[in-house]
Amino acid sequence: MDAKMRHEEARFDVELAPSKLPDRRRGGWVTFPFIAGNLLFMGIAMGGANANLIVYLIQKFGMESIDAAQVSNIVNGCVNLTPIAGAIIADSYFGCFSVVAVASFIAFLGMVLFTLTTSLPSLRPHQCSKAATTVSCSGGGPSTSQIAVLYSALALMVIGGGGSRFTNATLGADQFNTARDQDMFFNWYFVVFYVSSIIGSTVIVYIEDNVGWGLGLGICAAVNAAAVVVFLIGRRFYRVTEVTGSPFTGLARVVVASVVKWGVDEEGAEYYYSSKLDGQGTPSQSFRFFNRAAIQVKGDTNPDGTVAKPWRLATVEQVEDLKALIKIFPLWSSSPLLSITIGIQLSMTVLQALKMDRHIGGTFSIPPGSVSIGSLASVALTLPLLDRAVYPAFQRYMGRAPNPLQRIGAGHILNFIGMAGSALVERARLRSGPAHLTSVLWLLPPLVVTGVGEALHFPGQVGLYYQEFPEALRGTSTAMISLIVAIGFYMSTAVVGLVRRTTGWLPDNIDAGRVDKVYWMLAVVGMINFCYYVVCARLYKYQNKNKEEVGSEASDALST
Repeated sequence: MDAKMRHEEARFDVELAPSKLPDRRRGGWVTFPFIAGNLLFMGIAMGGANANLIVYLIQKFGMESIDAAQVSNIVNGCVNLTPIAGAIIADSYFGCFSVVAVASFIAFLGMVLFTLTTSLPSLRPHQCSKAATTVSCSGGGPSTSQIAVLYSALALMVIGGGGSRFTNATLGADQFNTARDQDMFFNWYFVVFYVSSIIGSTVIVYIEDNVGWGLGLGICAAVNAAAVVVFLIGRRFYRVTEVTGSPFTGLARVVVASVVKWGVDEEGAEYYYSSKLDGQGTPSQSFRFFNRAAIQVKGDTNPDGTVAKPWRLATVEQVEDLKALIKIFPLWSSSPLLSITIGIQLSMTVLQALKMDRHIGGTFSIPPGSVSIGSLASVALTLPLLDRAVYPAFQRYMGRAPNPLQRIGAGHILNFIGMAGSALVERARLRSGPAHLTSVLWLLPPLVVTGVGEALHFPGQVGLYYQEFPEALRGTSTAMISLIVAIGFYMSTAVVGLVRRTTGWLPDNIDAGRVDKVYWMLAVVGMINFCYYVVCARLYKYQNKNKEEVGSEASDALST
């Protein structure tokens, strides 16, 4: 009987494959320098190119400021959408190592092509004003071929940079056997991620603005090449998990089998089909419609016990996996708005910086693309502070550490407070007028507040999804945050477009607009979204009972 069941599991390829015994000669912290090195160098390269993209499009391609901001939002959205595709491909077909290696090389090709757009005069419009915030290219706007080359470079960068980001994190977590080591890895992973973004947004952007775009982007390409080399050097140390099939196919089979067996009487079912070797499982009573997919009727299996009609029969485990995703969806749906506000704040901040006094000490000038350092630095500094001081203190006084739902809720609050702060700063800037430029440093406090909120809700969401997602989807769960960010950036583009069409708040010259009202709108919507999140959090019941040490009950998730 055991042999028969093992044969069934091999045939039923969408079930979670049993893990192989760890190879003691591979994995562990010896792999961290190579994985972190790839992340660090990729982050520097992508940060140096993306952080200054709005300025580059304005100065070198003569785009209007709002149009450049829209392109930047789309690029950022794609960078955060491709990790989902990378995770699916890695989990279903090629594995994490292959995806990270190929994606890093694709990003390198994009960086090289992007560098050529500034190094070769034929690939960009001629004589665009370096300090312009409006279109001022003597030869007119960019040609169709120039735009095609530009967008091709950006597409390669997006596919490569985004495709490797969270797949790299999954590969890193696979190197460890204990939850403690995995948690420690994720903490350092995020620190390296934000530090790399800071370096790219400051050092590289400064070189681009003060030395030359060719040198700055050339360094990005060289650093990207180093990311590929460092990652491949560590190949012999990595523990590589075997790919056994797509878990998403199993979820699709549950839906199809439930519809096909619409008329099957669940009450009269003799037993349910399960992958467990110790007996048949029983599905939960929530979303009972899907239980039909696991009811085994005549013709569903062959005489030897193997599955005869895979799209008519799913396992109880697959049914419960789908239910778990449905249950967590309301919580997930409250998260994209966080990314919408962050995306708009970051793009508007660059435009504000172009209109403000960026000098410090009379000689040094802060590049407008580096203003986002306030948000990145606050995240990088807050993460270890929370882990080493705040959370332990919370546990001493409250008897337990804050659970993911509480951390996400605190992030929501700081998010809309940051939007309100940006509104106040913009209002003060408009009142000062162009004759008395406001210091760009006033943009930092709201960015810091938003960054601290990100340090709370970003890891909180990763922890929640990793804890609550089905075990077969753990790899994809770590990339779900990127889907949230991607939706946020795409929606931020739509929101900005809607505001431009329906109000006069966002003209090309923001001095004649009301960006402060845009921020106030985001703050109000953020407060409403927080109320929705609180309702979802109080109604949510943890699925993985063995991990409720992070929070005893969902009903009191936000009580403190």
